[in-house]
Amino acid sequence: MGWNKPRSKFGRWLDEKGKEQEEFVEMSKVSRNTVSKLCNDPTYIPGAKVMKSVMDAVRKMDKRKRINDFFDV
Repeated sequence: MGWNKPRSKFGRWLDEKGKEQEEFVEMSKVSRNTVSKLCNDPTYIPGAKVMKSVMDAVRKMDKRKRINDFFDV
């Protein structure tokens, strides 16, 4: 996974968990385009509604993860 492309902290975490972006789309109900940005653009910070959906899905996989683990907010 990752296909040797630069990855964001979120993208690297998703890779470490063995999850495909498509799986995360289904879990989070966030668009494919947004999940792609989350995984590949280290400067991308989603809005509050998307951030909540992302973090709700993340915490289903790892309850200890926080927003600051992925985004510079």
